[in-house]
Amino acid sequence: MEGCQISPTPLGARDLLLIVDDMELNRAILSEAFREDYQILEAENGLEALSLINQYAPRIAAVLLDVVMPEMDGFQLLEELKGRSLLQQIPVFLITADCSEEKMHRGYELGVMDIIGKPVVPYFVRRRVRSVVELFQAREQLGRTVDLQDRQLARQALEIQELNRSIIESLATAIEFRSGESGQHVRRISALTGQLLRQLREEGCVGCAFSDEIIEQISDAAILHDVGKIAIPDQILNKPGRLTAEEFELMKTHTVKGCQLLEQIPQYRTNPLYLYAHDICRHHHERWDGRGYPDKLAGDEIPLWAHVVALADVYDALTNERCYKPPFSHQEAMEMILGGQCGVFSPALLSAFCRLFDPSAPDVSC
Repeated sequence: MEGCQISPTPLGARDLLLIVDDMELNRAILSEAFREDYQILEAENGLEALSLINQYAPRIAAVLLDVVMPEMDGFQLLEELKGRSLLQQIPVFLITADCSEEKMHRGYELGVMDIIGKPVVPYFVRRRVRSVVELFQAREQLGRTVDLQDRQLARQALEIQELNRSIIESLATAIEFRSGESGQHVRRISALTGQLLRQLREEGCVGCAFSDEIIEQISDAAILHDVGKIAIPDQILNKPGRLTAEEFELMKTHTVKGCQLLEQIPQYRTNPLYLYAHDICRHHHERWDGRGYPDKLAGDEIPLWAHVVALADVYDALTNERCYKPPFSHQEAMEMILGGQCGVFSPALLSAFCRLFDPSAPDVSC
């Protein structure tokens, strides 16, 4: 039963006090003591109280609870509230004539904030309840403030991440334009890198248990794979014919020059994205057989993320037009990659690459 008609209140305000006692006189005394501070809810037993708590929990500042009542007593109600974790949100005070050690021990064990003996002294009980309620409300306000700050920080981090990615894409796209590309090359490689990493993870390949966050970082880092080409002269970068041996040696330096450029970024050693990008810049032209450059790494010496980007780069280069060649079809590109005409790759990576386009492809070295 309710002690009065409950009026609406601003969202988040705790303006109700619930008094639970089977004796009307006891409820009346407590209601009068708190009427100036709260709207009053009244219940004759634990079941009625539980119904009111279900309805008004976000607005209830405290519960004054008798122990001995019909249908559901005070301890049974406390067990129910504890099971729902509501005692962390609403302070409960036992108001009882039985302040035996056993009852006090059980009450505190169940999570009551205080035990007040009957008959109550209105001024005394009001002071004790007010101090605890103020503590709960201060903690609740602090929790809301922390949640708000967490959301703001998360939003700011996302904005910084998006800005960071935009800057990375702009830089990489500028380099692509220098070599006559549309700027979509780096975006396609980023997307294909993410798809390959997820395929490897799905297949349970050793060393491929990447989280979604790490896959996103590596995919973004892949955008910078050719950033070192900014240091390569245009006449070599855009040469339509075959490079001379001397020109090719100069072109190969873009791997090391890209790393040197990344090392000038202040966040290089603390931001995982740039650490992945550093590996990718330096090693995306290494080969599984050790005949790549610049370090002639072989097999598992090649960082997996750099090896994945290398395959994505080769496939995209084959299937799109370049200044020195027309585009090949998907089937032609696959045959060239699997035939070893465009580098040598890990058998496990090639197998995953095949199944990325054809899920029915066998789990072999293609």
